Amino acid sequence: MSKELAKAWLVSASADLKSIEYLIHDEFLSHIVAFHAQQCVEKCFKAVLENSQKRIPKEHSTLKLYGMIQPEIQMDLDMDILTDLDDLYIDARYPGDFGLLPHGKPTCGEAREFMMFAQEVFESIRKHIGA
Repeated sequence: MSKELAKAWLVSASADLKSIEYLIHDEFLSHIVAFHAQQCVEKCFKAVLENSQKRIPKEHSTLKLYGMIQPEIQMDLDMDILTDLDDLYIDARYPGDFGLLPHGKPTCGEAREFMMFAQEVFESIRKHIGA
């Protein structure tokens, strides 16, 4: 059953990637791209935990989840991007002047970087799980 649930996490993560494909060219929605990139990475990490029959925590921090999957899969990821995704996860969901990144809303270039990062995480974990 864990293998099936791990695959279900990846199906959900792939929906986030598909959403990014529709949004990536609209600079107005760059913060929403970042939100979906964070969601994709979070779900991929939870797929690893599920696949190894570990309890899925009610945790959204990609940094914390990354630490939890290290015994199962060795991935050398950019910690700055994980930190940015964690910061943007909260701020992308609410209106206001939160200063999403130190310089404001992500640029289209940053959104593309988040997209590529999420795609790389997804592909690595998909191969690891064999989905």
